[in-house]
Amino acid sequence: MSLYASVLAAAGLALLAARAPAAEDDRKAIEAVVTRAYVEGVHVKGDAALMREGFHRDFRMLVLRDGVMTPVTLEEWTARVEKSARERTGPAPAIRHEFSLVDVTGNAAVARVEIHRDGKHLFTDYLSLYRFPEGWRIVAKIFQLHAGA
Repeated sequence: MSLYASVLAAAGLALLAARAPAAEDDRKAIEAVVTRAYVEGVHVKGDAALMREGFHRDFRMLVLRDGVMTPVTLEEWTARVEKSARERTGPAPAIRHEFSLVDVTGNAAVARVEIHRDGKHLFTDYLSLYRFPEGWRIVAKIFQLHAGA
């Protein structure tokens, strides 16, 4: 191998090694924001304050029903979540979540989250995030509600 090729290979390895911890840090930060604001804020506690910590104020959820897409703002959604939490009777449901994908490119990311309630697969969520000066924030959501949920 030529000296030039060796230098290029070493530089490439150094670049990959330097990026790996940053990518892992981003993944952990994204999972933390999604877990606190979305999983706990929406599904576990029904807490608008938790939601606002991790969702950007211009967030939109896009709901597809019968071929028609309807946007839902953060304020509309938090009102629904809080109302549902107030009306809940009995024990809180058992919520389990798993990240099947977290993909980061620069300041943009997507997280695929599987939500299970009381042992049933409820949602597959696709959350889009941007990195802001204050950290990662969820800016959009689309989802699949699973049959029988």
